Amino acid sequence: MGRVVVIGEAVRTDGFALAGAEVRHAEDGAAAAAACAGLGEDVVLVVLTPAAADGVAGRLPDNVLSVVMPP
Repeated sequence: MGRVVVIGEAVRTDGFALAGAEVRHAEDGAAAAAACAGLGEDVVLVVLTPAAADGVAGRLPDNVLSVVMPP
């Protein structure tokens, strides 16, 4: 089974850890780009905050599904 990774501001992402997701804090686009580095082959879904999505654009592998939270 694949892993779910959530990237974004702590206040918007911390609750996902309760559901078993791996949370990577990123308060801006540059931090989000760094957080998506080395995701690993077992990651199947990345959930992004709107701020994180700006920094991650075009950096995720093609085989990873991504979704952006509403503002």
